[in-house]
Amino acid sequence: MIRRNLYIDAIKPYIGKDLIKVLTGQRRVGKSMILKLLAKEIKAIDNSANFIFIDKEGYEFDYIKTDKELNDYIDSKAKSGNNYLFIDEVQEIDRFELILRSYNKKDNFDIYCTGSNAKIFSSELATYLSGRQIIFQIGSLNFQEFCLFHNLENNQESLLKYIKYGGLPYLIHLPENDKIRFEYLNNIFSTILMRDVVNRHQIRDPRFLSDLLKFISDNTGSIFSANKISKYLKSQQITKNVSLILNYLSYLEDAYFINKIKKTDVQGKKHFEVGKKYYFEDIGLRNALVGFKMKDIAKIIENIVFLHLKNSGYNINVGYLHDKEIDFVAEKDNEKIYVQATYLLSEQRTIDREFGTLMNIKDNYPKYVVSFDSFSALNTYKGIKHLTLLEFLNHNF
Repeated sequence: MIRRNLYIDAIKPYIGKDLIKVLTGQRRVGKSMILKLLAKEIKAIDNSANFIFIDKEGYEFDYIKTDKELNDYIDSKAKSGNNYLFIDEVQEIDRFELILRSYNKKDNFDIYCTGSNAKIFSSELATYLSGRQIIFQIGSLNFQEFCLFHNLENNQESLLKYIKYGGLPYLIHLPENDKIRFEYLNNIFSTILMRDVVNRHQIRDPRFLSDLLKFISDNTGSIFSANKISKYLKSQQITKNVSLILNYLSYLEDAYFINKIKKTDVQGKKHFEVGKKYYFEDIGLRNALVGFKMKDIAKIIENIVFLHLKNSGYNINVGYLHDKEIDFVAEKDNEKIYVQATYLLSEQRTIDREFGTLMNIKDNYPKYVVSFDSFSALNTYKGIKHLTLLEFLNHNF
């Protein structure tokens, strides 16, 4: 097992604390493995620990479907000493929140669970548990983890592989073959779509979800609204009303398939209600859906920049200054950075656009332009910092 320090180090201080540790995120990003790594950490500090594991993706636990069956199983495995309860994909059990709250009240229980639905854990469960839980969102491998898992050098060649295949951990078990790897990614895509979106929300037109995701992949990094999507679909002889499109987008967000960021005014600090950007949670699944094409490289790079900022703990918006767009306004710990992402800086008009927009922001927060190519020996342009994508993904923000 390869230790994912980003998450283990964040969760470790809460071991033994009177909080339910909830790990959320898209299916197959490695939540189950992090539970096992946490168990290893616990064993090192509590040699008498009694572990109770329930994996709802395993057949042996398929019969546990309700709160009563869950309670009966836990009760049969509990001991008088310290019990550590691990439940993988807990949302598959009806009324699981009743059991979590009940066992959390016991002094000798420490609870960890994973789930693949944002709404349940961020709103519904939070309301029921009244602050008794702490949530950690787990992402697919970042670039440094990708190199570690795949035993690759941290270089441009490895970056190209990351851009193509994305960061789902299981890829390390597959040969480096496009047909095999994208077949796996397509299967994961279908699983997430059917189990976490179509079946959960009883959607009658699953093909439309794929059409919607294809639209998002074609417009990654572009500001658009549900109304704009509706108009485009009508041009393709697909008629869906705006409210339905908004619902479907929220379902895809809840399944951690896509991420939404809002527009914000850099000067006035207000949010705009109309117009959003959407980015994929894993770039490999995006490429499995529409194919990996070099003509899309600028969109893919912007998506990867977004994911790195997100995994670095930033709250992210797209910024506007007058009529100029700043790709990312990222805030963390009352500090912020501004980031522009582009493919190449080989033309003067691109240089003027990317750097010029940042130069118009009259504050002293750090400003970056990220591109796939190198730019200058000094790596700055009129005071604005330039990073290659490789440097950016290795930068400690």
